Formats: sequence, C-alpha cells, structure tokens
Amino acid sequence: MNRRPVFYAGLLGIILLTLAAAVAALLLLHDTWWALLLAPAFAVISTQIGFFGHDAAHRQISRRERVSRMLGLFSANLLNGLSYGWWLDKHNAHHAHPNDLDADPDVYAGAVVFDKGQAVGRRGVAGWTTRHQAWLFVPMLTLEALNLHLSGALAVLRPGLRHRKVEAVMLAVHVTAYVSLLVVALSWQQALVFFLVHQALFGIYLGCSFAPGHKGMPILAPELAADPLRRQVLTSRNVRGGRVAEVLMGGLNYQIEHHLFPSMPRPNLHRAQRVVQRFCEDRGVSYAQASAMETYTAVLRHLNAVGADLRRS
Repeated sequence: MNRRPVFYAGLLGIILLTLAAAVAALLLLHDTWWALLLAPAFAVISTQIGFFGHDAAHRQISRRERVSRMLGLFSANLLNGLSYGWWLDKHNAHHAHPNDLDADPDVYAGAVVFDKGQAVGRRGVAGWTTRHQAWLFVPMLTLEALNLHLSGALAVLRPGLRHRKVEAVMLAVHVTAYVSLLVVALSWQQALVFFLVHQALFGIYLGCSFAPGHKGMPILAPELAADPLRRQVLTSRNVRGGRVAEVLMGGLNYQIEHHLFPSMPRPNLHRAQRVVQRFCEDRGVSYAQASAMETYTAVLRHLNAVGADLRRS
C-alpha cells in the first residue's frame, strides 16, 4: 500500500512530454492532411491521461485529498476536458456496488443493456439496438468520449457539484486551447475530421480498457452482495498480459486487486495479484482471469445473449 511518488512523477513527465511533442508535431504539419495521422496518438495520450486521473481519484498517488483533487482536476478537466467531480461521484458508486443493476451507474440500462431483465419490453430503436448490441458495441464506443464530455459539462452547469466554478474554468480553458490548436494548425475540414477521429478512438480505447473488468460477470444475489470480498471478486475479471497489459490498460487489467484495494498504487497491483488469487482459491472463492481475446469474446457473447429474447420475439 506504500505510495510510489517516483513512478507517478515519471509517468506524468512522460505524458506531458508526449503531449507537448504531439502538439508540436501538429503545428509542424500545418494545414496538411498528414496531420490526421496524429489523431490516434492524441487518443492514446488522452486515454493515458485518463488512467493517471483515475489513479489520482483513488488516492493512489497521494493519501491527501487536496493533492489528489488537484491532480485529478489538472488531468481530467484541464488536459482532457472531462469533469473530475462528476466522474468521481459516478465511479465511487460503481466501486461500492459493482454490477448492482440498481446502484452501479456503469450498468444502468442505456444504449447498451447488461442484463436480460433490462432488455424486457424495449421496443423501437431501443429494441433494435438491444437485439444487435453485440455487433454495435464497438461502433457505439466511438461516441463514449463525447458522452463523457457532454455528461461532465452538464453536471458542471447544474448546482450541487463540489468545486463547480473551478471545474467550469478548467473546462473552458481546455476547450479554448483545444479549439485554438485545431484552428491554428488545420483547415476547418481537417480540424473536423481530426476531432472526430481523436474522440472516436479515445472512446474505443477507454471502453476497451474499462469494459473487460466487469461486463459479462455475475449479477449477485443479495446474500452474496452483502459479503465485501465476494461482492468485489465475483463481479470482477482480470486480464492476463503482465506488464504489457498493465501499460496498455493503466493497471485496470488487475481489476480484482484494484476493487479490493482501490487506493493501492498501480505499480503494486501485480505484487498483490498472486497473494489475492491464492487467498481466494484457499477459500473456494472464484477468481476470474482470462486473456484479452477471451475477455472481449466473453463480453460480446454476453451482450449477444442479453438481446437473444428480443431477436426471437
């Protein structure tokens, strides 16, 4: 549980240097369609910034609330244009009640539904989407980043959010800087395409990093959900892949350990993994882990199964 300040200082330095290099390259490729090749790089950088903000929110970087909040606002609002406070409230609810259809906002019925009970009675466009959601899942992820931007902005506009004014100013600075960069570096057609590609790939990367942890895992009966260990372990899934997966997924490949010890610094999760797995096995608690391919296959099969009854009706 010891904090790893050197790791996170180095990680933030790499992120900022990479971001600066990407901005410089975009300005260097002024008014040319070759600049669109940088959009995927910006998507990767945005997602890695998101992982850093996630760790800050969980106080993995610092135990102090003020320091964690400042790092979270800096990475989420200023660098990514997302509301830190809105996301933190939503994410805390998820951690408290993973895969609880009534209390976990990550599995509320929306464009995608995660339980057959949520699919009952869906008609029209919603019904068609649910019937085909396994095929539509990745295409819909292209809108996830835009959804996060919009939801965060709406939360900032409404009263009740802590540090609302600070968040609003930071979001305004981000939008101004981002739009100014695109206007200076690109024509309006190039800027529009760059924006769409950047945000679409940002959404896909985020979705492919967060979805494997819980999608397709059980919805627990009340007696199991009441047990803190089972509530976190049985609803979570690890993704094999070692250090490579850790870098690509920001440590979210150790979803079980992260849910049991949310404030454990990212670089320590792999150390806890063997201990937690052995602990669960000794007590007969199912411990789920799979390769990335197996995980994504399981998620899509689950989404397909959820919509199966609508396809037969």
